[in-house]
Amino acid sequence: MSLRNEQNDPQPPLALHHHQLQEDAEGSLTWGAAVKRLICGVGAMRRLHDRMLAPNNTGLSNSPNHVWLLGVPYKIDDDSDSSQLAAFEKDFSSRILLTYRKGFCAIGDSKYTSDQHWGCMLRSSQMLVAQALLFHRLGRSWRKPSHNPAEKEYLQLLKLFGDSESSEFSIHNLLRAGKNCGLAVGSWAGPYAVCRAWEALVRSKTETADSFVHHPLPMVIYVVSGDENGGRGGAPVVCIRDASRLCLEFSKGQSDWAPILLLIPLVLGLDKINTRYIPSLEATFTFKQSLGILGGKPGSSTYIVGVQDAKAIYLDPHLAQQVITINEENLDTDTSSYHCNTLRHIPLESIDPSLALGFYCRDQDDFVDFCRQATKLVEDSHGAPLFTVSDTPKIQTASYDDNADQNCEIDMCDAAHLDSKDKDDMGNEDDWQLL
Repeated sequence: MSLRNEQNDPQPPLALHHHQLQEDAEGSLTWGAAVKRLICGVGAMRRLHDRMLAPNNTGLSNSPNHVWLLGVPYKIDDDSDSSQLAAFEKDFSSRILLTYRKGFCAIGDSKYTSDQHWGCMLRSSQMLVAQALLFHRLGRSWRKPSHNPAEKEYLQLLKLFGDSESSEFSIHNLLRAGKNCGLAVGSWAGPYAVCRAWEALVRSKTETADSFVHHPLPMVIYVVSGDENGGRGGAPVVCIRDASRLCLEFSKGQSDWAPILLLIPLVLGLDKINTRYIPSLEATFTFKQSLGILGGKPGSSTYIVGVQDAKAIYLDPHLAQQVITINEENLDTDTSSYHCNTLRHIPLESIDPSLALGFYCRDQDDFVDFCRQATKLVEDSHGAPLFTVSDTPKIQTASYDDNADQNCEIDMCDAAHLDSKDKDDMGNEDDWQLL
């Protein structure tokens, strides 16, 4: 397996050689067939672009700087052995990809049987939570097997994100839980509202679980925001005492601590991101607790999983795939649609300033280490911290016992997007231009 590359700024036409599109006995594309596929739609264009690119061109810089992928560094340059690139490829392709689906049962009372064109932020958030669960259950070092059979626990995890009300973390259930947060079927959502929707969904599951060990998401969700409504109230504060209190509440007094999923929605500029924050954003990927970033191009959410040289490496939810049903008893289930071997990247300075950071802390020691790294990050931020850490509360944070309506106020920055459709039609994006 080797990664393919799709860049936000495509290479000039001369980089694509005519022989790549000559028809041969194996069915390679002619120029006429290429144009025909271009006309056929978004999915066809993606496949065409994949095929036109050289198979070993990952798009990674031949740079002395490491590639950081969710807390793991890879040194990929002429002086490094090929094992580093192979290890990176295996790691990247093992990340769980969740994209648009079509053909599922209608969501609630609506007629929507697909989330294409509006559900990219929901899918991006599912990917982040899925990585947290994957790290929790199977460990950060887990890699997708090259061949079946698959592990049953891995299939059980994928089933949680299926596209029906019976799957705990489906977009059906996320939309229902997030109704008071401003989420609506067919409408685009911002990162703050989606973070609060996950908080509400997990709270509803906590109320019915016997213990947090048997919870489908056995971890606290701590949404850290700058003020009660997630608006511009200064840098968000990770409060150690609040984290401890939320752990105690989540475990219903059975434990002093629990695993924590930290979600930190941020607004780092107006129309575009303030470049002062870019070094700190890059640095968060060096945290071993890193779960990446919910963000992407304006109005077009992606899940950013890595960085190198101020470029964001991301998983893209904007491919509408047919819905499938995961059966954890069938270890030969085809899960290829849940993974990606095509590398995509975008300059960090081009991402939407409204985003959310994610971190997973397995235990109290891991949380302490996160706080140590975060404090160092503040010291190195030159007066522009992404967030800060404090032992005592500076603001009132959400409790698992609070009323959900009170915790789901809409961020004013998110609200500006709620009335507009997702602008991610791939025919309009630079990634999919035919050169």
